[in-house]
Amino acid sequence: MIWSLFKIIFFVCAVAALALGAGYLLEAEGGLTVVVGGREYPFGPLESVIALFALVIVIWLGLKLLGLLIALWKFLNGDETALSRYFARNKAAKGFDAIAEGMMALASGEGRVALAKAEKADRYLNRPELTNLLTAQAAEMAGDRKKAEETYRKLVQSESTRFVGVRGIMKQKLADGDTDTALKLAEKAFALKPKHEDTQDVLLKLQAADEDWTGARKTLSAKLRYGSMPRDLHKRRDAVLALSEAKKIFDEDQTIEAREAAIAANKQSPDLIPAAVMAAQGYIEKGQKKYAARVLKKAWEAQPHPDLAAAFAAIEPDETPTARLKRFGQLGRVHPDSSETKMLMSELNIAAEDFPAARRALGDLFETDPTIRSATLMAAIERGQGASDAVVQGWLTRALSAPRGPQWVCDNCQNIEPEWTPTCNNCAAFDTLTWKRPPSAMVAMPGGTEMLPLLAPKGSDVADTTSAVVETTAADSDVIEAEDLGNPQKKGA
Repeated sequence: MIWSLFKIIFFVCAVAALALGAGYLLEAEGGLTVVVGGREYPFGPLESVIALFALVIVIWLGLKLLGLLIALWKFLNGDETALSRYFARNKAAKGFDAIAEGMMALASGEGRVALAKAEKADRYLNRPELTNLLTAQAAEMAGDRKKAEETYRKLVQSESTRFVGVRGIMKQKLADGDTDTALKLAEKAFALKPKHEDTQDVLLKLQAADEDWTGARKTLSAKLRYGSMPRDLHKRRDAVLALSEAKKIFDEDQTIEAREAAIAANKQSPDLIPAAVMAAQGYIEKGQKKYAARVLKKAWEAQPHPDLAAAFAAIEPDETPTARLKRFGQLGRVHPDSSETKMLMSELNIAAEDFPAARRALGDLFETDPTIRSATLMAAIERGQGASDAVVQGWLTRALSAPRGPQWVCDNCQNIEPEWTPTCNNCAAFDTLTWKRPPSAMVAMPGGTEMLPLLAPKGSDVADTTSAVVETTAADSDVIEAEDLGNPQKKGA
């Protein structure tokens, strides 16, 4: 309100000043005479002032017109001018609008529309780092793999977009199953941007599948260094890689290095069952039986497993069944209620030919946690106690329909592996095998059913008897599997 009042007052004052000035000029004498072509043009004081203002306006308009003509000439020659900047702004606005529409089309799954919008944006914009990326993604969605790869290669040529181009080609090679090329591209992408978590994961997976354990350990260390993996998980997976290195060295018959690598892996992750077994084997070869027993007991405390029991038996291969039963009491006192411990103690008592004790050790395990192995043990106990063939065959028949027990199962794809491996042979996932019950009954016979012949002295009657029981069960299991799978040989079996 006050500001409006000031403006009104200023306007009145300006008008009054102009009126006063005009009155003064009208009363003043003299003037201005202009001679043009021999003619004189007299101007009074007021007319002279008005003519001066008019001349200034004409000169100003002339300069503006001249500037416009110069700008038009430069525009026609391709030089940057206000006019060219105006048209450039219009083109940029249309180009960015096309990019926005293309991104919306990508989000909606309309690949062809997104590709058309990308081509439109490319016509309006001189920003290949934006338009090429949109073109590549749209071409992939539209199924035009060739155009997508060509565009990714264009991105590789620019330093600012090289990582995006390399990663795009890498993903295409992975989709094509060309893992060798994908591995090289993943290494290049990792070198360009080592902090990128997805690239770290892809490189680690490819290195593990290629059994490049040394390179995989370096990648794993990078994940820890850049904060994309917690320290406890890194420790576990580094132990898996160290164990894989040890197995590779062992395959090459470099036993000293294999022992050291396996022991190092076990120290990093004592609950890793294969590492504990290999470390124990290394200690046994060096004659350090006490260390071997300590490693296996620590792993047994984490999780009872038949491979640990087999390695514990290998510490004293020539001991009597009674001595073995006494020594295995160290494991029997750990997790006494677990299924693995009960079956292990039952097997040891069978090997010592103490069948009542074997039956007590097994308890009601078949009723509470039935497996092929527990049913097979019941058949061995009945045969050892002199039961009829019908009773033994009854237990074997029950074994055929019983669950197979824990196996090495991939947490990622639920594939079942006969033995532990660092990567799943089905989905190539790294460190996903867990010793647990599989979701399906169609699995291989667990290695634990063969523990009895291993724990019993070779050549003994008990070993021969239990071996026959296990072989019969395994053969019958194959028949059942063939029937369940709809094998054409079903009737013949």
